[in-house]
Amino acid sequence: LSGCDSGFGQATARHLDIMGFRVFASVLDLQSPGAQELRQSCSSRLTLLQMDLTKTEDIQRVLQHIQAHTNSTGLWGLVNNAGFNDTIADAELSPLGKFRTCMEVNFFGSLELTKGLLPLLRSAGGRIVTVSSPAGDMPFPCLAAYGASKAALSLVMDTFRSELQPWGIKVSLILPGYYKTGTTCDPAFWNLHKQQLLASLPQELLQAYGEDYVEEINQQFIQFMKVAVEDLSAVVNSITEGLLAANPAVRYYPGQGLGIMYFIHRYLPYFVRDLFLKGFFINPKLPRALRREHHKDVKKA
Repeated sequence: LSGCDSGFGQATARHLDIMGFRVFASVLDLQSPGAQELRQSCSSRLTLLQMDLTKTEDIQRVLQHIQAHTNSTGLWGLVNNAGFNDTIADAELSPLGKFRTCMEVNFFGSLELTKGLLPLLRSAGGRIVTVSSPAGDMPFPCLAAYGASKAALSLVMDTFRSELQPWGIKVSLILPGYYKTGTTCDPAFWNLHKQQLLASLPQELLQAYGEDYVEEINQQFIQFMKVAVEDLSAVVNSITEGLLAANPAVRYYPGQGLGIMYFIHRYLPYFVRDLFLKGFFINPKLPRALRREHHKDVKKA
């Protein structure tokens, strides 16, 4: 179970431990508050492992540990939960490095871990449950780097689902709504990354969009996350069902508002979907260069 420092991972690790399972829970930092909390609240069956999904040596060390402890039995379930995003900005404003980091953690890291554990999962005829995002299915404003990595993750897991059927392995995707997890609801975290983004933008781009444009989309995001759901049980239950149900669903959609969102996405014209996503999530104002007052200023000059 990856990404157990906080949020879904931490809550799921605790839940599975209470149910009596032997849980291998990976955390970024063994001394983090989340890791300490798991140590105190869980049984001795739970093993905490340090793993940064961007580091092959960390993944290999975790694989070796799990192999050594499950070789005779195989591994029943893998939960790919770890995820990363620290940028709220248009695709043009998001540095290429942010796209790469999202892909490294959300896609390549999960892919490497999955491939490494597949021999053990095949011997047990086990389960793979992966936490993706609706942002991987639709173009949420200002989430291109995160959404692109989750789209790749969803597709590769769907491919595994099809290819691993002969081995008796069942693969499920979890596409949660809006929950309070980790740093997602910490305004200080987003403000810091917004300042770093503004400092890194080329002058021409900053002129075209305007600093107030970037401020505004980040403020809207922080406002949006204030209404995120604190009770993570719907997601934990979906992950648990993916691991234990005789016939788990291919996709789980825990959270409110996703039914209408997917209906609009599948059946209504693109412009309706785009309007809905802007109304529901972030509705950026016009970039500075397109505003009327800017054209007036340019003419005066």
